[in-house]
Amino acid sequence: MKKMVLLIAAACMLTAAQAQDSIKTASCSKHYGVFRNLDVSVVAGTTGIGIDVASRIGDYVQLRAGYDYMPRFHKSVYFPVEVGGEPAKKYDAQGNPVETRFDRLSKILTQVTGYQVTDEVEMVGKPTVNNFKLLVDVFPFKHNRHWHFTAGFYWGASQFGYAENSTQAMTSLLAVGMYNTIYYRAENRLPLYEGSSFSIGEEIRSALMNYGRMGFPIGKFKHDIYGTYAQDVYGEFGDILHHKGEYGVIHQAGETYMMEPGLDGMVKVYAKANNFKPYLGFGYGGRLLKNRDDWQVSFDAGAMFWGGTPDLYTHDGINLTKDVEGIRGKVGDWVDIVGGVKVYPVLNVRFTKTIF
Repeated sequence: MKKMVLLIAAACMLTAAQAQDSIKTASCSKHYGVFRNLDVSVVAGTTGIGIDVASRIGDYVQLRAGYDYMPRFHKSVYFPVEVGGEPAKKYDAQGNPVETRFDRLSKILTQVTGYQVTDEVEMVGKPTVNNFKLLVDVFPFKHNRHWHFTAGFYWGASQFGYAENSTQAMTSLLAVGMYNTIYYRAENRLPLYEGSSFSIGEEIRSALMNYGRMGFPIGKFKHDIYGTYAQDVYGEFGDILHHKGEYGVIHQAGETYMMEPGLDGMVKVYAKANNFKPYLGFGYGGRLLKNRDDWQVSFDAGAMFWGGTPDLYTHDGINLTKDVEGIRGKVGDWVDIVGGVKVYPVLNVRFTKTIF
């Protein structure tokens, strides 16, 4: 019983001490003007949707922290197919379609593989933006607290976008990958598969050489590309010029970048920027409801600095914004847009409720 009384007494003393500390802290905050209020906001705009918490530090400064998430939506882009440097679609002077290498080869591939090859491949892009933010709002006008200027930073994953081929394009990509593997082995007079004595006949080899490799022409390389060879490279007389895994120039400046499916039969592009992104902006706010100071609405505009030109890496390591030029069609338009946005525009609306 005595132990129980002592425990209750000790608990009461501890509670009283904590309450006294809380009163002192609140008094100190009120006296010095630090963390004297708490605002919670819902944000929507070009950075996505998110939530902020904020508190005043003095009469003219507010510290704000939060997290933004970009809802997932899809946008399709189409890559045209080429065979041996010839487009899949060609037209005569009257605008009538002309049979191409692709037309002839696609019929053969359908018979051999059972897969129908389309003349373009759909890529589905989606944003993957998620950022933590720490911002400082400054209210410079003593008698006008509507305007504020903001500085701080956003921090998140370096990858802000991603694209891969659609499910419908998988059959075409599998057929392209199979064809290019056979073409490589025929070109270098190798057996159909390692360890076998089944060679590709000269008649078939000659036909394949007339067709050429199949892929997706993206543009021209701006400079020599260094890397490791994915497979042995043979010379004109069957001698090995480069071994698989050897490091060296894998693509030369001015050479056409023919993108092909990876080992998984997929085509992918990753959009990346810096993890740390400084921010500068300004805003204007006021009451959301008449005669209610605890509900506010504000509008923010500014710039998030990505740290230079964003990168667009394909599944085989090529950077479309820095390694390739002359990219055609809709793909080129998207690369130009992403590569040209070194500063990301921020336009947000913020709805705020004052908790205390």
